[in-house]
Amino acid sequence: MSGLYYEEFEVGQTIDHEKRRTISESDNQQFCDMTMNQQPLHLDAEFAADTQFGERLVNGLYTMSLAVGLSIPDTTDGTIVANLSYDEVEHPNPVFHGDTVRAQSTVTDKRETSDGERGVVTMRVEAFVVNRDEEGTEGDGETLVCEFDRTVLSLKREYA
Repeated sequence: MSGLYYEEFEVGQTIDHEKRRTISESDNQQFCDMTMNQQPLHLDAEFAADTQFGERLVNGLYTMSLAVGLSIPDTTDGTIVANLSYDEVEHPNPVFHGDTVRAQSTVTDKRETSDGERGVVTMRVEAFVVNRDEEGTEGDGETLVCEFDRTVLSLKREYA
């Protein structure tokens, strides 16, 4: 267990998640297959070539799910009761096959439950493609590709 207990979260705290993942064509294909999302923009190279993007995009829900997965070891691994909500989801820039994604979480709110045995923590999770500048070309910067609020019900250490 490496997640944080309720008491260990601090409003304003930013946690940079060290794990990263390079998204393959196979990752995107499998996610689309499992979720039965057959949107041609994700799967059909010829269709996607005629769009403003010029190539297939990674499914946005995969990007969001990946960001959650990258955040779990540092935030809620073994210390969570439940995910309560995902709110204010935005995808400001596309993700392409071969992009490497990293994530960070910033604690924006926390409060104890009415029984005092657990706590509710809200984090703003941001996912970035590394080595791409804001215009989407290869570079040394990072591009924000997904952001959302994740609210969790967290264990308190004394009641774990």
